[in-house]
This record gives sequence, C-alpha cells and structure tokens, in this order.
Amino acid sequence: MQRAPPRLWDLSPPVHVGSPVFPGDTPYQQRWSATLGPGCPVNVSAITLSPHVGAHADAPLHYAADGQAVGQLDLLPYLGRCRVIHAIACGALIEWRHLAHALDALPPRVLVRTYDRAPLDRFDPALTAFAPGTVDQLADRGVLLLGIDTASIDPADSKTLPSHQVVHRRGLRVLENLVLDDVPEGDYELIALPLRWVDADASPVRAILRELS
Repeated sequence: MQRAPPRLWDLSPPVHVGSPVFPGDTPYQQRWSATLGPGCPVNVSAITLSPHVGAHADAPLHYAADGQAVGQLDLLPYLGRCRVIHAIACGALIEWRHLAHALDALPPRVLVRTYDRAPLDRFDPALTAFAPGTVDQLADRGVLLLGIDTASIDPADSKTLPSHQVVHRRGLRVLENLVLDDVPEGDYELIALPLRWVDADASPVRAILRELS
C-alpha cells in the first residue's frame, strides 16, 4: 500500500494590497505593465513592497551597518529540523520560563507561537517579542534560527532593538510574520529559503513545515 505524502503546514500569510506593514514601511503595491489583449500575449505586473511584508527573513544588514545582505547568507539555517513552541498570550516578552516545557533535545531551529489567531488584516503595536536573555539562552543551546508569528523579535516601539543585537552578536537568523495558528507543538522540517536579493536587508519567504517521517 502506498504511503500518504507527508503533511505540510503553510506558515506564510497572504500578501496583497492591504497586507499589514510596520508603520512607515512600504506596503504591497501592484500595477500591470502589460495585459492580455490584441497584440499582447501575456499579463505582466510590476510589484513594489518592503521585503518585510508577509513572512520574511531578516538579514544582519537590517540591524547592523556592517551586516551581511540577505543574498549573501548561508541557506542552512533556513532548512531542516525545527521545533514549534507555544507561548500563546505570554505577554510583552517571551521569557525563558515560557519555553521551558519544550526545550529537551532542542533542534537548531525554533519557531514560537504567541497568537491564538494571528492578525492578518492589521498591524499589532502590542506584538509579543523576545526577551534578549531568551535569545542568548537559545543560542547557548545551539539554536541557529528563531522564528515568531509577530512582526518583530523586538517590541514595536523599541529604538535599540536589543534582541536583534543579540541575534547579530550570536550569529542567529530570524524569521518574522509567520502564521502558526494551526500548528501543534512539536518537531517538523522547516523549509523557508530567502531569495538571493544581493543587496537587500530582508527577503520574503514561502515558509512551510513538513511532517517528519
């Protein structure tokens, strides 16, 4: 009997006109450069957006003047075994105690769910972020990549971005704006490769989880 294919979870919010963006950032816009009709065999669009719209990978260039652009990053952190941990409604910051129940034999990628249902139609100024000490402790455990279902690993009003600075110092990678609403806690294979945008500070990703065989 043929085995059923592994289950997939799509972690990427839909991106369209009206998708929420960080205040002051460039929203998604689309216009048609060519449309099907007499003398034109194709539709071709031109798209303008911040690379931080929707599910995305931050590059070190986003938070450090000497940081690498996203097109220069090693792909290894974005592909492989990961753990989804629930810290739903934990408050302003994800502290170590919120993750402590799920840290045994931790794989090198960790995605944290903070929303019961992610707000896909608005920006949340009260988003949950990581406490810097939590990032440091995860790095001590060998974590290479952190992911979160909010727009930032730092509070929305932060001007110093302490968790981003820990990520930079420890060499971690970051995924933001994931949708983890329907994903149970547990281990999966993560596939969330950034585009090879040579000089960009971030890249959209089509983030998915695949059931482990």
